[in-house]
Amino acid sequence: MSNAKDQTIALTVRLKPSESSAHPCATNYANVGVAQGVAYLDFGFIEPALLAAIAKTAKDGQAAPKGLEGHLVTRVAMSVDVLARLHQQIQHVLVGLRESRQGKSKA
Repeated sequence: MSNAKDQTIALTVRLKPSESSAHPCATNYANVGVAQGVAYLDFGFIEPALLAAIAKTAKDGQAAPKGLEGHLVTRVAMSVDVLARLHQQIQHVLVGLRESRQGKSKA
């Protein structure tokens, strides 16, 4: 007999935006860290002009800076099991995108 914990049930979830989440935030940087069974996902924004300047510096053979500063857009904390489910969802999306691209290139 299977435990209820072993079952995955697909449900439709509708999240209503709060005032602070009503508008999407731009992010071009992400970092994941884990401490004491909690995953912390930091999403940030680094000015594209700064990224382009660093790329040009590296292309020209000059030393790249040791670090750079960006803006923390948001930090999300979640348990490791939720992180694993997020990973599965992202994999599913990426596989779908890859298959879509391959279908377009064959057409």
